[in-house]
Amino acid sequence: MKLTLRRRQILWAYAFLSVSLVFFVVIRWYPTLLAFNISFRDWSVFQNSGPWVGLQNYQDIWTDLFKQRSAVRAAFFNTLRYVIIGVPIQLTLGLMVAMMLNSIGRAAGFFRAAYFIPYVTSLVAVAFVWNWLYAPQTGLINQMLLALGLPMQGFTKSPQQALYSITAVAIWASLGFTIIIFLAGLQQIPDVYYEAAQIDGANRWQIFWRITLPLLNPVIVYLSVLQTISFLRMFDLVRNMSDQGQGGPLNSTTTVVLEVYKEGFGSYNMGYAAALTVLLFFVILLITIFQLRVLQRRVEY
Repeated sequence: MKLTLRRRQILWAYAFLSVSLVFFVVIRWYPTLLAFNISFRDWSVFQNSGPWVGLQNYQDIWTDLFKQRSAVRAAFFNTLRYVIIGVPIQLTLGLMVAMMLNSIGRAAGFFRAAYFIPYVTSLVAVAFVWNWLYAPQTGLINQMLLALGLPMQGFTKSPQQALYSITAVAIWASLGFTIIIFLAGLQQIPDVYYEAAQIDGANRWQIFWRITLPLLNPVIVYLSVLQTISFLRMFDLVRNMSDQGQGGPLNSTTTVVLEVYKEGFGSYNMGYAAALTVLLFFVILLITIFQLRVLQRRVEY
């Protein structure tokens, strides 16, 4: 049977889509389903199997959440702090820089590239550079503080400052992505709205509050959810910047994902680690569902 051009195009489309589908099934879906299975077992890494224990791993997590100085309790608390501190600051800075870049003409491409380069740089390399900047005595930041007559700071070596120091690096590293998305949203706003507002005598603050911010609502929601998920999955920077890579000092920087790594590949407690992964999966899933529902809103022009 001779196929028409349209049918051949459809068959080729399905062929290429099947490649992506196989990739997601093998790389994404299968490990996810396997994690659910392992979370209900006392899984052994060396035997690649384990007896069924039901909800025991989840009960152990629940118990650890109420233990004083528990690493898991600190991980959930710290992860929440990363989100609460990092997301608002990142969105605010991203919007401010995007509005400035949107208002300039010359060298705009250079500034966009300069802000975006840290986002595409390996987080391991970023952590290495910032560890040098944060070094207690030889670091550039502490040397500048000494030159100004100010006391040196512990930064990642201080239990009180470590989380904020890593959060600052996380904001800096992904700020370029936030700026680019905000910039794209700003350029989609028709100039006619601003011209009409100026004719009506609106000042800059009124234009921003009544026009720019409402029309950026879908972008703000998208970035809020995306960056929240990013901070919930904090691992690379914490692993490479915290004290001995263990979320220290005194569990002040550890996260849920880091505890999954430590339990699974440090203590070989794969069942407990998988249960933590499942809990984090449901948190991210709920946020994603919330994102899809909120993005269905339409701004009335």
